[in-house]
Amino acid sequence: MLQFNQVSKTYGDGPMAVKALRQVDLRVDHGEFIAITGPSGCGKSTLLHLASGLDLPSEGEVRIDDRATSNRSDDELTLMRRNRIGLIFQSFNLIPTLTALENVVLPATLSGRTFASISDKGKHLLERVGLGSRLAHFPDQLSGGEAQRVAISRALMMDPVLLLADEPTGNLDSASGMEIIALLEEFSEEPVPVDGGTQRRSTLIVTHDEAIASRAPRRIRLKDGRIL
Repeated sequence: MLQFNQVSKTYGDGPMAVKALRQVDLRVDHGEFIAITGPSGCGKSTLLHLASGLDLPSEGEVRIDDRATSNRSDDELTLMRRNRIGLIFQSFNLIPTLTALENVVLPATLSGRTFASISDKGKHLLERVGLGSRLAHFPDQLSGGEAQRVAISRALMMDPVLLLADEPTGNLDSASGMEIIALLEEFSEEPVPVDGGTQRRSTLIVTHDEAIASRAPRRIRLKDGRIL
């Protein structure tokens, strides 16, 4: 599903350059649930940005579905993120002027589908995360845990085969955080419809929380831009 081949990422030039990742090799197979841990500034978020095509490597190669991200145009990368990758952020990144349901279905409406044609799926996703009664609420009317559930539902709207979560519990209390991880575990077990068949979803979670990381079947620890 995802492969890093000798990937390095450097920000800036000359004496001010910062090397965020150093010669990282990583293979993520279909269906894997992985936690990425390490101290602040070790390159965790950079790795996730490269895995999503939001950023490109300075050296080496990142391959998604066996095709290098650096060989895709900006439009191709945008479509790949919209249709194949689900992104979940610590700060939720919900649009404040849209309701919970409108936020969830946004990726589908950006793809040209009408609200009427996809609203039932959005409602179903929100019901599954326990927000069936909050469809018409705006982000500022939701708790942090509820906002993150909306963000998870939005990330799943297009049935992504790769789910990337950057500190998804960072702004939540421990109880809400465990509930969010339980939801991600549940959704990671489900097959994803792809080209008339199904495919297992791969999930990568960046976290500094050891209790959260310990639940992942596979764990990757970074330090100074390298995998330990």
